[in-house]
Amino acid sequence: MGTRTVARAVIVCVVATCGSGLAGCQRGGDEAAEPEVRPVRSVTIAESKGGSTLTLSGRVAAEDEVAVAFRIPGRLIERAVNVGDRVRAGQVIARLEQMNERNQLLSAQAALNASNADLIRARDEYARQKSLIDEGFTTRAQLDQATAAFRAAEAQVKSATAQVSMAQDMVGFTVLTADAPGAVVARGAEPGEVVQAGQMVVRIARAGGVDAVFEVPPQVLRRAAAAQPVVVALTDDPAVTATGRVRETSPQADPVTGTFTVRVGLENPPPEMLLGSIVTGRVTLQGDPLIVIPSSALATSEGSPAVWVVDPATSTVALRPIRIARHEPDSVIVAEGVAPGDTVVTAGVQTLRAGQKVRILGAGG
Repeated sequence: MGTRTVARAVIVCVVATCGSGLAGCQRGGDEAAEPEVRPVRSVTIAESKGGSTLTLSGRVAAEDEVAVAFRIPGRLIERAVNVGDRVRAGQVIARLEQMNERNQLLSAQAALNASNADLIRARDEYARQKSLIDEGFTTRAQLDQATAAFRAAEAQVKSATAQVSMAQDMVGFTVLTADAPGAVVARGAEPGEVVQAGQMVVRIARAGGVDAVFEVPPQVLRRAAAAQPVVVALTDDPAVTATGRVRETSPQADPVTGTFTVRVGLENPPPEMLLGSIVTGRVTLQGDPLIVIPSSALATSEGSPAVWVVDPATSTVALRPIRIARHEPDSVIVAEGVAPGDTVVTAGVQTLRAGQKVRILGAGG
């Protein structure tokens, strides 16, 4: 009995020891099964405005330029202004030789005087025949003849008066005047030349509005909005600037360059922006909204670019493939794969695995 009791006690001790060991092993297994939490940095995706800034070169021009010309042909005997001169409304710009026009005026005035004399005689004869018919000393036929002569004389005087007025206009057309204040920017004829009707003698930039004129490629024209402000600066002095908006766009491209002429009306341009000055215009082109992520957020999935996206509900990460639009020096433009509001891991991407819990350390790239 003593030996059997000792054996039973030994068995109980062994079982107890093994039970304690198994319990310890079970606890160790539970601790190993707890998921490892990785500290990472992240950024929340925000949508950036697309587009780019375009710079073009142009020149300063008057909003309204007019080619001043004679209405009639003739020999130019005087041009009173030159390029750069300021002119006022009504100022004489040039003169044509007037001899022919003055002779025509004298002839028209002589014809008018003759018509007036004929009218006086016809009026007197009509009055005499009318008084005689009342007394019965003439015939109705003679009165009718006198009446017709009187009416014809009146018409002849009206015609001669119109001829005098036309001749006076022709004399006036030999003197060219400015119809508005401005500055002479070009000349097209010299004294002594025979000019044709409508031939430009000088070109005047009328005072008032000032434009910046640019030659714009069609692809830029399609992306630029007409209401966008354009910042214009002098090329040789960028500190001199003005702001304007597109006032006029050519409906047809230049057949040689393929560009469109765009006129930007400047608001209160500084006096340093003289006509003809070379300027630089800057405008922001429209573009699709962009999604930008730091370059450090890039990972790979089966050889393709991907990012680790954090599930805010479970604090776990999942590898999501993306399509890259283009690379920037320290960032990546994403075409598809992530959306605004997604949280993307930006630091610690090399040690992550799918479904792993993470702890966000902070935002930033």
